[in-house]
Amino acid sequence: MSVVDIDSEVSTIVQHIETVRVQKRERLRNLDFFCLDNSIRESTVGQLRSHTLQNKIDILHQVRKCGIKDIIVATFAHLTRVDDDFVEHLRKEKEDFSHFYSFSEVSEGFVKGTGVYDTERVPVGLQKNKKYGLINTIFEVDLADSSCNWDKFTVSDMCNLLVKWMNYVFDEISPDGKVLLNFRDFPIAMSKYPKRALLIVRFLSSLPKGRRMFGLLFEDPMGEYLPEELEAWTTSVRRIMVSCGWPEGRLLVHIHQKWDLQTASQLDCLGAGADGVWASLCEEGAALGHASSAVTMMNLVRLGNTKILQKYNCTQLRNAAMAVTKLTTGKPPHPKQVVYGERAVDLVLGSAGVGDFDLAEFFGVETPNRITTLATVEMIKDRLVNLFGDHEQFNDELCSKMKEQMLLDLRSGKKEEYHSPAGIALLFDKAGGKMTPEMGKVVANLNDNLAHHQGLIDEIRKEWDHWDDQEEGIDKGDGMLLFDSFYHGFMAPYFGCYRCDRTKKAMKALDMDQDGYVDWYEFLVYIKWALCQYPETTDPDVLLSIAFEEGLIPAMRDEKIIKERL
Repeated sequence: MSVVDIDSEVSTIVQHIETVRVQKRERLRNLDFFCLDNSIRESTVGQLRSHTLQNKIDILHQVRKCGIKDIIVATFAHLTRVDDDFVEHLRKEKEDFSHFYSFSEVSEGFVKGTGVYDTERVPVGLQKNKKYGLINTIFEVDLADSSCNWDKFTVSDMCNLLVKWMNYVFDEISPDGKVLLNFRDFPIAMSKYPKRALLIVRFLSSLPKGRRMFGLLFEDPMGEYLPEELEAWTTSVRRIMVSCGWPEGRLLVHIHQKWDLQTASQLDCLGAGADGVWASLCEEGAALGHASSAVTMMNLVRLGNTKILQKYNCTQLRNAAMAVTKLTTGKPPHPKQVVYGERAVDLVLGSAGVGDFDLAEFFGVETPNRITTLATVEMIKDRLVNLFGDHEQFNDELCSKMKEQMLLDLRSGKKEEYHSPAGIALLFDKAGGKMTPEMGKVVANLNDNLAHHQGLIDEIRKEWDHWDDQEEGIDKGDGMLLFDSFYHGFMAPYFGCYRCDRTKKAMKALDMDQDGYVDWYEFLVYIKWALCQYPETTDPDVLLSIAFEEGLIPAMRDEKIIKERL
């Protein structure tokens, strides 16, 4: 094999990336996205504690905060469930049902001993839709079900059955009803019986206008398939829809989580012809969950899709997803959950080649002025007012003295933190201010916790010394840690990339004297800050987590802002 010519390889890469840009990025950027919300149904699947009526009411409120109108509200069974009570509640409240949807099986089962679907009994979902006045129905079908004898019950029979129940919706419930069909086992059907699936797609796409479905749904119920496989199948379905004169038909995707491919798969499907999702705001769902609408929608936002910003209230996605998670599980989202986890706002700092999308700024998460030697007089004054209210002492003259005091502390070998309420109150006192009653309470609380705090600091220092003693030569036991030691000893849980820009920014935020090492007293600033902010902390690991997540990582953002201003 001949050695690859680098110029030729670069040209190939450029062409490939340009193809991706045109075929995927541009489509995602310009997509007229449609969200069919499934938070009321999906998030309760597989939970140890199902939704109560009040849970469903509260979730509906969160969904509406995001400007999402089209909402799945029920899946009915022969037994009376909370879904029945919820829909009754919606009726009593005189809600507009034009954008509410519910699921229904396409058949009540098989005719005994035949392997042929029962085409006579009206499915219970349809019966209850009629009873409650739910005009929009999502039929569900399994095309790879081995229980069905497809030689006896043919594709044509299935098409006729679908038309029968579509007409039931239009004639018995409402002529304005929207009908959709969910291919529940879509990947298996497309893998094993693609002709069966595509014939049904072609049939539905060819129905006369006015008697067509609103759209098609599909899902990967196991999260087993590669994004490229789902992309290819999506392209095929959309191509048939367009060729039959149904380009406006909705094609909505739903991907379950198993191997962590769910959001990538969902985006690939959107890039290949799907134009929306049916999903919950949060990832909670059957097994390990699914690709949530909040994460998918924020991916479209960061890629520059302005249509989605006009259509939905995307700034509420984070809070709503957090709330739905709490309503479903009783707990907040996992801290590392992207977009709406506790650490997501701090860790998402943009990505090379995509742009510097600031998630915190988008969601309006307040980043308070951080009080360091780089803080301006105005920043110090704002911090005092925000923490302790207006006061005549909070003026330019005294705030200038506070800035001078910070520099004096450093020159005299004192490394303190000044951002926490206690920290800035003590700085205010040292600079000649007379503590206000509010400040006095904060400092008194700090003094009460000093012994307890010192014990936590000592435990962390013990771990520090362990790593310091493993260094070699003049670096051994010098009270400072090399980058390698500090990363493996303390940073690794919060920064998965050893040499990436994000980690370098964190090191720069720590290395106050810019000598290339992390001095214990530089790190201690963040530990003390964490103790001042959360004086009741009892665990050193929790203390480190606070120091990194709420102290160091936001400081990285400050480094970035300062660099941009310079």
